[in-house]
Amino acid sequence: MRIWSIANQKGGVGKTTSVVSLGGLLAEQGKRVLLVDLDPHGSLTSYFRQDPDSLDRSLYHLFFEQRYKDKDFVRSVIKPTSLDSVSLLPATTSLATLERQVSGQDGMGLVLARTLAQLWDEYDYALLDTPPILGVLLVNALAACQRLVIPTQTEHLALKGLERMVHTLKMVMRSQNRQLPFLIVPTLFDRRTLASLTTLKEMRRTYHDSLWQEAIPVDTRLRDASHDGLFPHQLDPQGRGVRAYRHLLGEIEASENERG
Repeated sequence: MRIWSIANQKGGVGKTTSVVSLGGLLAEQGKRVLLVDLDPHGSLTSYFRQDPDSLDRSLYHLFFEQRYKDKDFVRSVIKPTSLDSVSLLPATTSLATLERQVSGQDGMGLVLARTLAQLWDEYDYALLDTPPILGVLLVNALAACQRLVIPTQTEHLALKGLERMVHTLKMVMRSQNRQLPFLIVPTLFDRRTLASLTTLKEMRRTYHDSLWQEAIPVDTRLRDASHDGLFPHQLDPQGRGVRAYRHLLGEIEASENERG
């Protein structure tokens, strides 16, 4: 199983859209994909018409009584999506209380890694949708993954969130004594606006070696897919956003192949 975290310490930058789009395109290639929702807001969970306020089992429950060690329990948490080859490990709003409940307990930063180990041969990829704050959930995502994708909206205020995310990543890599490859992905790009153009130029100047040189454009079809609970390529396989995500996936896969 290959595990990618999609993360940024700023909300509204396209994390959930990136998870769903990349996951759907991997499924299009015949891959078995698990989408994991680590955000208490449950946007990924809601995308597939699951209610984060009413689910009786979710990622939250895996943090207690060592439930992550019980493969049958882990499987019982997983939900279907609109594609047979893509499954969802959902979130509930209870995740918002997790930081306080597990504070000081040993091993809480590795629960997700140990959960995914139970499913290692059942999926080819796991894509993790993360919360926009540094805490036990984001730490779990960074500890579990082998690659990090950082969607960043092409507007000035997003640059500060990107700076915090890169700082957090470097701090975590030092504490874990490992290198985690990452790619910054410009999102919500509108070439008609000066804000998008100047922000993209600044990203290229500051993060050139870690930046995807293309950008995910603003595309209302991505929003339409969310409204319908579909993967974007199911709704519009040749849409601007889907084509951009195909290019992005190709670059990530090429990088993975180079690393072996």
